[in-house]
Amino acid sequence: MNPDNILIVPGGKVTMWHTILMFGGKNSEIIYPNPGFPIYESVINYTGAKAVPIKLDNKTDFNINVKALNDLITKKTSLIILNSPSNPTGGLISKKDMDAIVNILDQHPHVHILSDEIYSRIVYKGNQFTSLLSYPNIRDRLIILDGWSKTYAMTGWRIGYSVWPNKYVKMSERLNINSFSCTNAATQYAAISALKGPQDCVENMTNIFEKRGKMVFKELNSIEGFTCNSSKGAFYVLPSIKKTGLTSDQLQDFLLYKLGITTVSGKSFGIFGEGYIRISYANSEENIKEAIFRIKNYLKKKSWADAKN
Repeated sequence: MNPDNILIVPGGKVTMWHTILMFGGKNSEIIYPNPGFPIYESVINYTGAKAVPIKLDNKTDFNINVKALNDLITKKTSLIILNSPSNPTGGLISKKDMDAIVNILDQHPHVHILSDEIYSRIVYKGNQFTSLLSYPNIRDRLIILDGWSKTYAMTGWRIGYSVWPNKYVKMSERLNINSFSCTNAATQYAAISALKGPQDCVENMTNIFEKRGKMVFKELNSIEGFTCNSSKGAFYVLPSIKKTGLTSDQLQDFLLYKLGITTVSGKSFGIFGEGYIRISYANSEENIKEAIFRIKNYLKKKSWADAKN
């Protein structure tokens, strides 16, 4: 990897922002995962491009339907956004599916790719992360988003990086200079220390997340009205709550204002997030167990129908 193709930026959003600005516009179409990180759709709409969602569903374990993806591509498609492991689903694109996606991209050389790989090192046993950087045939139209926030728990430091093709790296560098001048020097030194320091902390943290994820998966599936898929990476699950009879917003608000539990409505992650709720287990095991206890304790006395009132 040529260092000249790597740009250091204050967090992951900068890379999303500049990439979508470059390939957006009213005559463009951009395909993005839905439910997916909200910034994708927000910035696509801002540029005037047509936001084209690729639906993710718990019935297919939140895997991308490769045929459906191919069917969405048109002559106006300028960019496809992929995110693996996924926020908010905890899903992971398999090597087989990634091979199939790249095969499709080979047939559409006008399409660029933004691969959001910010959770690439938080992957659980039995699963394999596949970076699009491992496919040299698409390198000339591939942008990689990564950083320190998830791997090293440095979210508040606002430090990330992006990998750009030769054709676009100078353009992105110019956007960086004219939007934030430079990335804070102190955070850059912290990032260097994280990379050069012991890496066992990353493995230990991932093991802890995996343990919590298994507990959350088991406990949520024992709650009336919840159906939860297991997480393959990151630190989220996106259980279906359709059988509760509540909308995503209704359940989110009830859990927060009545039970003191913070979740995020699936609707916040796009139209296809309705009927789901995102739960992060980047919290202590004690707090997670307390949250589950509060939900189960409520259901011992009342039903989800009562939560509508």
